[in-house]
Amino acid sequence: MKNAYFKLAVPLLISIALAACAKSPEPNSANKSNEPKSAEQIWRSSMKAKNHVGLDRITQTELQKACSNNSDIVANEAQRAVLQQQAMNSVAFPADGNYLGDWQRGEAIAGDGKGLQWNDNPNEPNGGNCYACHELSPKEVAYGTIGPSLKNYGMRGQSEAMLQYTWAKIWNPNAYTLCSHMPRFGDAGILTEQQLKDVMAYLLDPASPVNK
Repeated sequence: MKNAYFKLAVPLLISIALAACAKSPEPNSANKSNEPKSAEQIWRSSMKAKNHVGLDRITQTELQKACSNNSDIVANEAQRAVLQQQAMNSVAFPADGNYLGDWQRGEAIAGDGKGLQWNDNPNEPNGGNCYACHELSPKEVAYGTIGPSLKNYGMRGQSEAMLQYTWAKIWNPNAYTLCSHMPRFGDAGILTEQQLKDVMAYLLDPASPVNK
């Protein structure tokens, strides 16, 4: 009886082994379909354009590529100098020489997070959402701490140098802090020139609640 089972089992085991070998890929063959995808491939394939928001946003600029590291620092000194000069050159100062608008409109812009999302109306003005990162008016209790407090910002005065610095910082913060996480409100077209003037007034006008 044992011999009979043995005679049946041996051919069966051989058949299973041959079938497994036939299905297994050769050790040196490239099976690309089973290769793991990189993290970038995964998140790129998951992104979809919707309404007015396109996939162009996920394409990094030269500066963003250089800053995408654990230290947020461009290690190459020559490259750092070139990128910072490019950022400074991108700043467009007010053609009429006037930096300050209406602080009350600026207050509304600073507290408005609307804009640049797929479900926002592209025909309506964007907000600045400044409170997401900064403390401004002392009466506002909900604010982020990613950026420094801007309370009493107006105590710095309104000299030409101060006006130009503040304007450039809002227009393109990379001009001063190369790998800054602050949005490029002017350079990226997030806010209009008039909106920038209003935000400037919110920061610098003595009557603004920021300076009370």
